[in-house]
Amino acid sequence: MRRINILRFLLGAVPLVATLALAPPGANALAANRAGKVVASENVCSPSPGTVTCLAELRTDIPAVTSSPPDSDNPPVPGYHPRDIQSAYQLPRNGGYGRTVAIVSAFDNPNAESDLAVYRRTFHLPPCTTANGCFRKINQNGGSTPPPLTDPGWATETAVDIEAVSAACPRCNILLVEADTNSLSNMLTAVTQARTQGSKFISMSWGLPEDPGQLALDQTYFNFPGIAFVAAAGNGGFSGFFYPAASQYVTAAGGTTLDRSFQPVPGPQAKRSGWYESAWSLSGSGCSQVQPKPPFQTDPDCPMRTVADVSALADPATGFAFYSTFSSPGWRVIGGTSVSTALIAAMYALAGNPGPADRPNSYPYAHRRAFWDIDQGSTGSCGGTYLCTAEIGYDGPTGVGTPRGVLGLRR
Repeated sequence: MRRINILRFLLGAVPLVATLALAPPGANALAANRAGKVVASENVCSPSPGTVTCLAELRTDIPAVTSSPPDSDNPPVPGYHPRDIQSAYQLPRNGGYGRTVAIVSAFDNPNAESDLAVYRRTFHLPPCTTANGCFRKINQNGGSTPPPLTDPGWATETAVDIEAVSAACPRCNILLVEADTNSLSNMLTAVTQARTQGSKFISMSWGLPEDPGQLALDQTYFNFPGIAFVAAAGNGGFSGFFYPAASQYVTAAGGTTLDRSFQPVPGPQAKRSGWYESAWSLSGSGCSQVQPKPPFQTDPDCPMRTVADVSALADPATGFAFYSTFSSPGWRVIGGTSVSTALIAAMYALAGNPGPADRPNSYPYAHRRAFWDIDQGSTGSCGGTYLCTAEIGYDGPTGVGTPRGVLGLRR
């Protein structure tokens, strides 16, 4: 499902948003972004009725880099690298040791561990393997037999997720839980398995539109204090957000455009060094029609649950570098709220284990100064309100903002 932003504008689907061909690390991407260049991207998963879809958005205007990068401190791989992620969000490089981030995905990626090894070796991250106990892959029932089918799109999603966790938290352990299919029931069974395995940080880079029946699912699968459930807000812009991100018990991960900026910038990010963020135009945002408002949300124009809570890199125009042997094998550039979801789940792990009686999705609201307040960008048309327009303070597209270190993701 190919997507070119300017074509969608001409069809009236989204407002025109300046996008760019990603500059290599070290270039002034902010200036290029404002020049209005256009990128093409596509969903790596094909949605089908009654199933969840993954939310990775692959750049299609940059060919895969198939040769092995030289062993250097700055390999010539397009997209943002682990050092970029750590710099942009001021993350500790050695935190998270012994904590496990669970990735819930669908179908089997038989090359998950070997692709992860290439990624981590290229960027000089410590090995994360089955042999050293850092990486573990199980099925939705907790066994070692993989699901019977492999889907190239979902295999790509899996690679993105485990590599994004590695970029944000190189010392974290990774538990990959593969559901048999992408039916909601199987995916939720895999979520339960991740929780049963003891993970306090569960990343869900997928979703489907909300409906009233999901209220009952919340009580069965997500009403568990002390666990940081993080889900992708969606790639549909205003009112295009997804469940389970809409759940009152889940941290809804919105998306931003992450630019390099070597000159002063205005507004709340004026003191930020080297980076600038704005709301990604396709990040899911808005007011739920069915989910009750959690007590920590106090925004005035939505009596129900508002999406999102926090945000991070998601725009494929300024996307994340990843390696996969599926969907045009090699190094590619990717975005979507899949990326922000895995990054934020890893940042929760960096921050420390949640309190056993806590709702971790409430933490950002109690520590707003620990986030970069994003006040530029829009996800659609909503009369100029904060539900689709980034502004100073809380807003739907970016929530309370993007992490400024990890203090905002702990008690």
